[in-house]
Amino acid sequence: MAAVAALRRIVPAAGRAVGRAPCRGHRLTPADDEMYQRTRVMVLEPESPNIMFIEGYSTRGFTISGDVVVGPCAVLPRSILQWNVGSHRDISHESLSLFRLLEPQIEILVLGTGDRVERLHPIMLKQLRECGIAVEVQDTANACATFNFLMNERRMVAAGLIPPRGT
Repeated sequence: MAAVAALRRIVPAAGRAVGRAPCRGHRLTPADDEMYQRTRVMVLEPESPNIMFIEGYSTRGFTISGDVVVGPCAVLPRSILQWNVGSHRDISHESLSLFRLLEPQIEILVLGTGDRVERLHPIMLKQLRECGIAVEVQDTANACATFNFLMNERRMVAAGLIPPRGT
């Protein structure tokens, strides 16, 4: 390292005086430089007493705000109910009626259909949209994460979740 410093003193760079530090042709303003270095972290609050929070899931059911729920469930803004569906094929106009009857009305319904995203009949989705409820159909793992994110944003959201089979 000392040899490099000595060499710099002996051999001046073109156009530079000996012993001067190199200068940059431009200067990044703090806003430009910091734009790429800042990280924003949002901590989800599972301890909040006012919201439901899905802590985990398995092939048997879900852990929601400290409670273990076996089988498919409907997670509402302030309660958890067993949902009488066995698979995505059982999701019907009648099984979704619970979500249309909630007061205050939910904005978004997140449906977790098991191991993978399953296609639901478009008429069922259209009926919910006509009631003012947006529907997001996902695999159960992503549906749990989406539900937690939306609850943390204090949105009026509910979830219909089917445990994955784990195949």
